[in-house]
Amino acid sequence: MHQAACSASAPALADSQPADIRHDWSRAEVADLFALPFNDLLFRAHSLHRQYFDPNRVQVSTLLSIKTGACPEDCAYCPQSTRYDTGLEAQKLMEVEQVLEQARAARASGATRFCMGAAWRCPKPRDMPHVVAMVKGVRELGLESCMTLGMLSPEQAAELARAGLDYYNHNLDTSPEYYGSIITTRTYQDRLDTLEHVRAAGMKICSGGIVGMGEQQTDRAGLLVQLANLPQHPESVPINMLVRVAGTPLEHEADLDPFEFIRTIAVARILMPASHVRLSAGREEMNEQMHALAYFAGANSIFYGEKLLTTPNPRANADMDLFARLGIAPEQRQVERPPENPSPQFYDAAAY
Repeated sequence: MHQAACSASAPALADSQPADIRHDWSRAEVADLFALPFNDLLFRAHSLHRQYFDPNRVQVSTLLSIKTGACPEDCAYCPQSTRYDTGLEAQKLMEVEQVLEQARAARASGATRFCMGAAWRCPKPRDMPHVVAMVKGVRELGLESCMTLGMLSPEQAAELARAGLDYYNHNLDTSPEYYGSIITTRTYQDRLDTLEHVRAAGMKICSGGIVGMGEQQTDRAGLLVQLANLPQHPESVPINMLVRVAGTPLEHEADLDPFEFIRTIAVARILMPASHVRLSAGREEMNEQMHALAYFAGANSIFYGEKLLTTPNPRANADMDLFARLGIAPEQRQVERPPENPSPQFYDAAAY
């Protein structure tokens, strides 16, 4: 049964992006991209990637769970739901100084963005002063700040924006058609409403989805169409590979073909050429060759560190070792997003 969202919808935003960045992709066009021969698809994605970004720079983020477990939602992939017995120990909201200690360690390890996630349906009023203090503290450390706290009201989004939050993460997860097979406690429109509230408050958006949940290729296309046809593309587009957790409804889901994952990265790059496309959950299961292909296909952001909220992530030094072997360097802190109507020469991502 659907539960009401935390607030009503915000007004629709005007299109503020240049005309040469498309927001009118059809399902048929995107299906045709997925159907391209693999080499042709990667060549097209990589060529476009070079027009907007330095192909040998990858943005590095660190993710911390600031409040773990006891979430009332029924997302079929999530070990933090109270509805599933996954053995996860719930933890209360961390103290502000504990969070800032982790942020300092992330900065020392080379991260330029510090992301904080809380397992909430939506923040309660009593929580807001604490998360605002976290945002301000992270910003004072010279890091970009990102949060994912569930659904936001327009007022909550405005409060986070005033605190200086750079990014808000709120994934669409999958296509509208497949969404009901994964989540029933909030609607697709609830998620779109939160993205509108974040945009209206002036913050940047981090929004993507999860693949390998039993969906069809048409659903992966449908997810990317939804993101690419937003009035303004998300500045960051995380593509997660399902991490199967015992006790969740998806614990026995079959593996997704690795080449299909790379296709998804490439299509995301073509549809949203000025956005950072992030390799997120599931990297623990990807070998070095798959990582290298993903970077070639247009992925240029990763989560860095030992854990993503509650699931494993490749060891940090393994990422840096692979970067060195591939001639990749971490991107410097982003001040502004790259222009969306670039001239053909390469952009030095470190300049932004």
